[in-house]
Amino acid sequence: MKTTKNLLWVAGGLVVVAGIGFWERPLSYYNGAMYLLEYLSGVESHSVQVMGYRVHYLVQGPVGGRVVVLVHGLGGHSDEWLNLSAYLVKAGYRVYLPDLPGYGRSEKPADFSYSVRDEAEAVAGFLDALGLRQVDLGGWSMGGGIVQHVAFRHPERVRKLMLFDSIGLNQMPTFDVRLFTPTTPAELDQLDALLMPHPPGVPGFVARDILRISKKNAWVIHRALDSMLTGQDATDNLLPRLMMPVLIVWGAEDRIVPFSEGETMHRLMPQSELMVIPGCGHLAPLQCSAQIGPRVVEFVKR
Repeated sequence: MKTTKNLLWVAGGLVVVAGIGFWERPLSYYNGAMYLLEYLSGVESHSVQVMGYRVHYLVQGPVGGRVVVLVHGLGGHSDEWLNLSAYLVKAGYRVYLPDLPGYGRSEKPADFSYSVRDEAEAVAGFLDALGLRQVDLGGWSMGGGIVQHVAFRHPERVRKLMLFDSIGLNQMPTFDVRLFTPTTPAELDQLDALLMPHPPGVPGFVARDILRISKKNAWVIHRALDSMLTGQDATDNLLPRLMMPVLIVWGAEDRIVPFSEGETMHRLMPQSELMVIPGCGHLAPLQCSAQIGPRVVEFVKR
């Protein structure tokens, strides 16, 4: 009986400690659960050296499948692609999801520029490090600008190109870019309203943890934005020179990169296809994968 009581006290203490930990660092618990689910569903997690930096990546799908590489956007990470990549995996593709230098579980080197151009070299280096000679390449938001540069500099490496709510054109944002590194719950709400048409409410203790991480990683975002806002990596003049098939996918209600920019990209690349997703915003690949996934599979299968 005494042993049973002691075990109950210990169990109760562990529950209290876990509850306090979850209250203080909810995102750590969420990430831990997400990584476990990824592992149990067969998603592999690896790291590789690229340009002298440790780059983390996820990979899933049959080893012999044709390769698709998907590149996330500003402040993003590889896990955000998993809703969409599931459609490619089911169709037999081998899908690689790298965390760019500075993001996700990759190294955050202090001596890296975090410009679109240098991140593009990191993606090319990632392909080299894994021996991926030719791939179907996709990019979302800032990742879209990055893969445009990869496709221009290394056209022999890119069989087909996919752009999801992509930056690239020499257009200045119409919103306050400081919202990408929110410092208050009100700013976080404003950012969510830009990212998605009907943002869910965020509990206060979760918002607090999001803001803590935002403050910690703000220097990477600021360095990337400072470079992007110069316009030095704009792709207006590069896009007409791309010859590979291109699929452009856009959330009709995107307030970060307006649909009009997708239409301009479509005009600059006569061989491109444009897919518009009604009711979706900038997070279309994450939140509207059911509409996008079948079309992406159909495009890469051709």
